[in-house]
Amino acid sequence: MVTNKAHQRVAKHERKRTTSDVHDGIEYNKKIRKINKEFLEKVTPPPSPSDATKSSDGGSEPDVLPTDPACDPDHPVKITFSDVSSAAFNIKNGVLRTPCNKSANLSKLLDMELYFKKEYLQVTGSFKERGARYALSRLSKEEKERGVIAASAGNHALALSYHGQQLGIPVNVVMPVFAPLMKIGMCRSYGANVILKGDNIGKAKEHAMRLVAEKKFKYINGYDHPDILAGQGTIGLEILEQVPDVDAVVVPVGGAGLIAGIAVAVKTLKPHIQVIAVESDTCPSYTEALKAGKPVMASVRSTLADGLAVPMVGGNALATLEGLVDKHVLVCEESTALSILRLIEMEKAVVEGGGAVGLAAMITGKLPELRGKKVVTILTGGNIDTTVLGRTIERGLAVDGRLIRLEVVVSDRPGGHLIRDEMSFVEDTAIVLYFL
Repeated sequence: MVTNKAHQRVAKHERKRTTSDVHDGIEYNKKIRKINKEFLEKVTPPPSPSDATKSSDGGSEPDVLPTDPACDPDHPVKITFSDVSSAAFNIKNGVLRTPCNKSANLSKLLDMELYFKKEYLQVTGSFKERGARYALSRLSKEEKERGVIAASAGNHALALSYHGQQLGIPVNVVMPVFAPLMKIGMCRSYGANVILKGDNIGKAKEHAMRLVAEKKFKYINGYDHPDILAGQGTIGLEILEQVPDVDAVVVPVGGAGLIAGIAVAVKTLKPHIQVIAVESDTCPSYTEALKAGKPVMASVRSTLADGLAVPMVGGNALATLEGLVDKHVLVCEESTALSILRLIEMEKAVVEGGGAVGLAAMITGKLPELRGKKVVTILTGGNIDTTVLGRTIERGLAVDGRLIRLEVVVSDRPGGHLIRDEMSFVEDTAIVLYFL
């Protein structure tokens, strides 16, 4: 079948990674880290007095950052169907009810009835709007006046900024200094106060929690706050209304907030429906949490599915998911790239890596039990960087066997004769040569 061929191409593509490729990649990463370090030294201001507290002997000790009371790993909160129902009523006039359409082409290709829940059509381009809207609407009057804060370089920042503007609530977003300029600009265009701090999201969150202590902002975790989980669960309710006889719902997983909300909605109303989790193998935080029986730090590598690159799942999400997930699978980068390509070509949909992993699991044969079934997967977002998109399309074409890379040895002769003698065949073929 086509799916088996695609799976074989993915495996073959993975085997082509040579020692020289790894060596070149290591050297390149060393150079990038050096450049990043030099840049950080220039743009990072010296610590202010508020960044440290004086000890009794005149030395300095780091300040004790507050914890997020809504996301206490020692006392996780399980959301209920009532929470999801309340969220659905609350946000119904504030976010889009996105379509859930059948894909004729991919249904035929994969031998199933495949439907896409198109969350990338939300105003800011992702499902994150649902949870953000609900969490903001639930604030007390005093919290709304003081404002909220979050550490995010992606879709949560955009969603919080947009709906903060809609509801008249001040929003502060702490982003790493290397956050995409487009997303920084978009958040500011929605009226958010964007603060660039640190070289990763962990450092950004530390600074956000410091501001919570100083300014008394309300911190809203983008994937584990109970209201965020409830808001995301409204997708599950809409799926059951739009495709009432669905057999399985395939959900991308990063911090696990999305699947937690959806699973509560789906399993409460129709327990027989399968809920399947799909992770990128570059950031298997849910897999590691299942092994350990609790949220643990997982190794995260650079990935096309950057929206899923969360090193540790949320405690509330993991507790909520207990007994609700029927299966979980991991997918590789090559299958994600191939899925993005398929969606562009067959659905005319531009989707980010995190939104394509559900389709990737089906394309590469990870879910054979779904053949002949009615299946919904969520296209969670469409905020893929344009430079990344170009490289991803080429990568998908290579995995699909439609783009090749050749190395040729040519004699050292004058250019005109060389082109005439060695490359005269190019005009009669569809091959483009890259000289390395």
